[in-house]
Amino acid sequence: MESLDERLDRTLALAGVIQAATLVKQLACKGSINQDELTTCINSIFETDPASTLAVYGGSPKNLITGLQSLITLFTEGKQPKDQEIARYTISMLHLERQLIKKSNMMNIIQRGVERAKTQAYHFSATHDNVIANLASVYTDTISTFKFRIHVSGENTYLSNPNIINKIRSILLAGIRSAVLWRQLGGSRWQLVFGKRTMLQDAKMLLERAKQHEFAPSE
Repeated sequence: MESLDERLDRTLALAGVIQAATLVKQLACKGSINQDELTTCINSIFETDPASTLAVYGGSPKNLITGLQSLITLFTEGKQPKDQEIARYTISMLHLERQLIKKSNMMNIIQRGVERAKTQAYHFSATHDNVIANLASVYTDTISTFKFRIHVSGENTYLSNPNIINKIRSILLAGIRSAVLWRQLGGSRWQLVFGKRTMLQDAKMLLERAKQHEFAPSE
């Protein structure tokens, strides 16, 4: 029987996917996102050998507050309408992860591209335009070649902006990285159908921890 910590780790990874979906919608519809959340997304791509699940997301659950809140909204039963775009992006990234994991040659191409971008990030920053453009190119050259592609809906003003498109593609790459982690931690479609109640409880617990961490006094 799995432990609570194992369940929480898996829920964190799914929150990482959902946070990426949420940020993609915000960029496509509003043209801007929280810079710290973008940093969390991009750095998660560079964490290829993390010491823990939390380390992928900067070592603190507060970095996934948006993802946890969106997860809770999506999984809560009731009359409140769900955000169909966020749900669609999330399911699409989980689907693309299943296709990607079968193509070891493409995984190798992504790994090499990520390493190049990581080297760039050392000289500039994780969210520098050059780094974002590099990661977007990795996404375009690999995942965008699948027959199944994610159609992003939003305002044409933003979706015709090359810098915003690069951010969207980079964030989708980060979401798929979280999807890989989710699967490695035991995530499955079965859980999305039959395990919602447990994941909802776990997400609420993580969100409470995240908020406590966010407002804890600094040492």
